[in-house]
Amino acid sequence: MKCLILQPIHAAGQRLLVEEGITPVLAPDTRLATILPLISDCDAVITRDHGLSAAAFAGGQRLRVVVVHGTGHDAVDKAAAAAQSVLVCNTPGENARSVSELALGLLLAAARRIPAADRSERAGVTGFRESASFSELSGKTALIIGWGAIGSGLGQMLATTFGMRVMIYSPRGEVQPPFERVERLEDALPLADAISLHTPLRPETRHLMNAERLALVKSGAILVNTGRAGLVDEAALTAALASGHLGAAALDVYEHGAPTGPLAAFQNVIFTPHLGATTEEALRRVAEGAARHVITALRGKRPATTLNPEVWLDVPAE
Repeated sequence: MKCLILQPIHAAGQRLLVEEGITPVLAPDTRLATILPLISDCDAVITRDHGLSAAAFAGGQRLRVVVVHGTGHDAVDKAAAAAQSVLVCNTPGENARSVSELALGLLLAAARRIPAADRSERAGVTGFRESASFSELSGKTALIIGWGAIGSGLGQMLATTFGMRVMIYSPRGEVQPPFERVERLEDALPLADAISLHTPLRPETRHLMNAERLALVKSGAILVNTGRAGLVDEAALTAALASGHLGAAALDVYEHGAPTGPLAAFQNVIFTPHLGATTEEALRRVAEGAARHVITALRGKRPATTLNPEVWLDVPAE
């Protein structure tokens, strides 16, 4: 049996496959012309953010399972998978701690203007301390949008370490005291000193932070996005920053070209290249989780995180 690995994963995941008699096939790149000759005799695929297209599925007649290395699975054509009775799974939660920690780091960096301070010092520019205002997090109010493993991990850190009041907007999440559920986003935005986005991208959450909602945000607030790029209307974000209404933004996800576009003009905007899950610890956990899903499926069982169980309804779950 063979498993095509479209994008590099931690060696620990590859070792698990080999120990089970599954040969990892490493794709040198993700071009379709490269994938098609490799996928033709593979039983499984592990993919990261590249996903798997219908054209690639068409070349994988032996495929039984596609596993997403991480949570987001939008880039996998699940209709094509269903047409070929291929299971699609993801590995949620394995990287949650790392993303929560990055969100906290971005919030601190934005509140204290750390990247801009670093650039100023390297350039030999004096007077940075007098050029902007800086703020503590302690005792402030945070609004977390999305209360899954990542959002709740951040909420715990903010409440425990900084004594912050933590409000939660999450129609699906279960919220327990001391955290406060809010029913309407519009009611919470004017109260929050910091807003962190952790909700999935769905039609109803695209541009969740639009011009109307950004206008409701408390003056000077910080917006952090480690969720999905489409959650923020970047034109509206640019306008909110230009007016001085929004205090800062820290973005680990954003639309293509944003770091060299209009947002790049603002010293109070931080960009990171989707670093949320790229710690050694998270990469190892996710790779091992993905490999275990491949092993489970090729043994004839449905992994617990199967996204389309209907294609194998007659097969027992893990």
